[in-house]
Amino acid sequence: MSRIEATFAALEQRKETALIPFITAGDPSLETTLELIHTLSSAGADVIELGMPFSDPMADGPTIQAASERSLAVGTTIAQVLQLVTEVRKTNQVPLVLMGYYNPIFHYGTERFVKDAAAAGVDALLLVDLPPEEADEINQYLVSTEIDLITLLAPTTPVERMQRLAAAAKGYIYYVSMTGVTGAQKIAPEDIRAAVVELKGYAKVPVGVGFGISTAADASAVGAFADGVVVGSALVKIIEKYGQSEQLLPEVAKFIVELKASIVS
Repeated sequence: MSRIEATFAALEQRKETALIPFITAGDPSLETTLELIHTLSSAGADVIELGMPFSDPMADGPTIQAASERSLAVGTTIAQVLQLVTEVRKTNQVPLVLMGYYNPIFHYGTERFVKDAAAAGVDALLLVDLPPEEADEINQYLVSTEIDLITLLAPTTPVERMQRLAAAAKGYIYYVSMTGVTGAQKIAPEDIRAAVVELKGYAKVPVGVGFGISTAADASAVGAFADGVVVGSALVKIIEKYGQSEQLLPEVAKFIVELKASIVS
């Protein structure tokens, strides 16, 4: 059983919703990112999405775009992100999902990347610009590993396609709650409740919901019907505000504790 499967199984036993925060690796530094991962895990994060910085993050709004720019400005590379995962695994088994775009992986070398990611202890990949029809580009190498390729679905996904992709999904499904980019709008939970409940009816893996979740109230509302809630821009804003100051880790921990408390039934 993978770390992701074991985590969601344990949460189901406790009737808890998964808290899945997103941060960008290398923002504000790789050393601080390592501390942030341990802080997130200790404060209640169940799975962590770790952004791989990219110069053209077309699915991300200004907040996460800026985080990528800050990370790239200090020289963060894919190899360093993988080394960061290796460091995390020395003391922490929290599930880690590398989230980003296919271009840096292609440049690194897809086969080499998968091999190195598996060795580092990566649990899953979430590549927002790699459609399922082209996923064999990387799936051909993932099949011999325990790394899941997370499926992205959205309100605009046709029902037949959603059913087909959900049936083949691994790890968990990331349901994008709205069209547009990250951090641009607030979520309207009741607008997506029926769609998420329907999706859960034919999905073989848990369904997490992201985009627009920025407060404990948002998380509570979505957590009432989703298996997981993904929080990105709101957390990245805290990291941007406090940078490498002594307040950063306590403020991040406080935010995560509040979010987790809001989704525990």
